[in-house]
Amino acid sequence: MAQMTMVYWRSERFWLGKLLEHPEIMSQGETLEELEENLKDAYLSMVMEDVPDQYQIKEIAV
Repeated sequence: MAQMTMVYWRSERFWLGKLLEHPEIMSQGETLEELEENLKDAYLSMVMEDVPDQYQIKEIAV
């Protein structure tokens, strides 16, 4: 498991944060614990560590 640095702050309603090592990954949570879990999930989705061996791909326009 990689060690990352979480930068976080409180808005009016949520805790917001991002990873210093990957500033494109941002998330929010009602608690600091939820924010941390959401950032971990976002990181794992980005690096695709949880993609199964059998997958499909498709080009899309964004």
